[in-house]
Amino acid sequence: MCCPLEPFLFTLSSQIKHFKLKFTNVKNEGSMSKGTASFGKRHTRIHGSCRRCGKHSFHLQKHECASCGYPSAKMRRYNWSYKSLRRRTQGTGRMAHLRKVERAFRSGTLKANARKYLAK
Repeated sequence: MCCPLEPFLFTLSSQIKHFKLKFTNVKNEGSMSKGTASFGKRHTRIHGSCRRCGKHSFHLQKHECASCGYPSAKMRRYNWSYKSLRRRTQGTGRMAHLRKVERAFRSGTLKANARKYLAK
C-alpha cells in the first residue's frame, strides 16, 4: 500500500459502482406505461371553485359540486352531516331580505299591511 487511505478509497469506489448499477435499471421516466407509473403522474386539478357555495369542490369533468350539488336547483343536504347543515343554514349569510322583514315587523308596518289584507 502506497497511501494509508487506499482501503477507504477502494470501498468508496465499490459503493459508487453499486450505486450506479442500482439506478441504471430504473425505467426512463419519460416513457409512460399503463400501470402504476401512469397513475403517479396525475398532477392535474380535478376540483375547482363552485359558483354557488364558493368551495373548492366543483368537479371539472362532472360539472357538479360535491358540496352543494350545483348546478341542480336544490341544495345538496344529507341528515348524516348535521355540522354541514348548521354551517350553511339560514342566518349564516347576509340575510338581505330577512333583515328588512324583521325591521318592518318590529316597526309595525307588516302588522298594518296584514290588517289591510284581512279586511278585504
